[in-house]
Amino acid sequence: MKTKIRTMVLDGVRTAFEKGLLPSDQVPEFEIETPKHEGQGDFSTNIAMMSAKLQKMAPAKIAESIVASMCDSTPTSLGRMLEKIEVAGPGFINFFLSPAAWHPVVDQVLNQDASFGASEMGAGERVQVEFVSANPTGPLHVGHGRGAAVGDAVGNILSFAGFNVQKEYYINDSGRQIRTLGTSVWLRLQQMQGKPVDFPQDCYQGDYIRDIAREVLDNRGKDLADADEKQGIEICARFAADKILAGIRSDLDDFGVRFDNWFSEQSLYDSGRVQSAIENFKEKDLIYEKDGALWFRTEKFGDEKDRVVVRNNGLTTYFASDIAYHDEKYERGFDRVIDVWGADHHGYIKRIDAAVVATGRKSEQFDVILVQLVNLLRDSIPVQMSTRAGAFVTLKDIVDEVGKDAARFMFLSRSYDSGLEFDLELAKKKSADNPVYYVQYVHARISGILNKAKDEGLIDQTDFNVGINLDKLVAEEELKLIKQVAGFREQVEKSAQTLHPHVIFTYLMTLAAAFHAYYNQHKVIMTDKPLSLARLSLVLAVKKVIRNGLALLGVSAPERM
Repeated sequence: MKTKIRTMVLDGVRTAFEKGLLPSDQVPEFEIETPKHEGQGDFSTNIAMMSAKLQKMAPAKIAESIVASMCDSTPTSLGRMLEKIEVAGPGFINFFLSPAAWHPVVDQVLNQDASFGASEMGAGERVQVEFVSANPTGPLHVGHGRGAAVGDAVGNILSFAGFNVQKEYYINDSGRQIRTLGTSVWLRLQQMQGKPVDFPQDCYQGDYIRDIAREVLDNRGKDLADADEKQGIEICARFAADKILAGIRSDLDDFGVRFDNWFSEQSLYDSGRVQSAIENFKEKDLIYEKDGALWFRTEKFGDEKDRVVVRNNGLTTYFASDIAYHDEKYERGFDRVIDVWGADHHGYIKRIDAAVVATGRKSEQFDVILVQLVNLLRDSIPVQMSTRAGAFVTLKDIVDEVGKDAARFMFLSRSYDSGLEFDLELAKKKSADNPVYYVQYVHARISGILNKAKDEGLIDQTDFNVGINLDKLVAEEELKLIKQVAGFREQVEKSAQTLHPHVIFTYLMTLAAAFHAYYNQHKVIMTDKPLSLARLSLVLAVKKVIRNGLALLGVSAPERM
């Protein structure tokens, strides 16, 4: 609809210039917006204010010239589409659309079905979204769950907006934390065999470590019998990491998250990519030696200081493998890389951005989504979460308690750059207070309406392709509902541009509210068959858009509730 309005405005400027009402036919950047107040019309443009300097005229006079020329240039189409156009304030042009202008939206939804709302904005640009990427040192916790929901939804939305998206999990299966994991299991294993050992605080404390130690003993006891401590720790580390990673895969699968690729950090060392990246930057004088360590000149690229890539003990830092990993991503052909991290990694952005730019890419090709913490409440008491101490609520716990749909919808209910209070009791409620129930119920209720219409012989099937008697849809609540449906694509594009999936959450809540308001005021199935058929077309369109929106967030659309 905005495209049609923009075309009318451009035609109006051209006609006004040809008639001598405007001194120039040049058009600056201008907006077509939906006004915040209904009295200001369905759409509004600021073209007159933006053109004042160019036209050397008062904005109100420019607006009047454009409006007069629009009415002269396409009077027939304007008559069908618009009830009126007015100039308001300092020069805004407000457009009031006729009901007939909105009716084709219903047909579009019914015909386009699952593709309604999709966009070609991305033009096939290759984008990689890497998210979760939790160390395989313990089960996923509720914070990982929010990151998983955000990353998965961002990938879905970008795909729907025309981008070529790959979702990836980076397996941190190398380095200090894996060695600590192996040590933790090894020490618990020694305790089980009756050996007196001290268990350091920096080791992983959870009961899952004891469970893994028992499995190691049962499955790899013979290997451990002749192993020294170093070899034993390596055996325990590999076994534990594989075991935990299998659990992570299972938990994510139950959460509805599936990755196109799982990438091993260790593979970067095995292939020599880490050392190659270091040598490459040495040759460019971007890595230098100081105090026995190797440093990357990240300060040169805007970081607050240079960063160590190889410690003075010869061990590489995580930054070294991250340099190689991000270079490898772009070599795979991705135009843009999006990393989803926890908020505590904020200080890491500059150094990775520096590494990206140092390889010849642009900073705009790298984005980081920082996901803020989740405050999980149980009986109004915050639940403590600490992976090392073992006192934490896992993602599996959450999904088992409230279900996948409620968990994902709640995680996406606020912008990820704001903290989130996750109310477990609210997420389990079967009432309108629960956001996911509120939206899903619209889909289920419409399914019931359509089934009833089929049983009464009004329609042959509960899904049909073309809207019928849509000119009957003139009630205020009906038009509001159609307008909400029409705005879906715009919200998809906004969500894709900003990388904020909560935009879709907000849209679905608004659409659900519009449907509930409509349904409370108007019957769908009545003795007036033409009107019933029109309203059945409308509610079917709403059902399809609800389904499409929920799918972007990874939430199901049930037929019954």
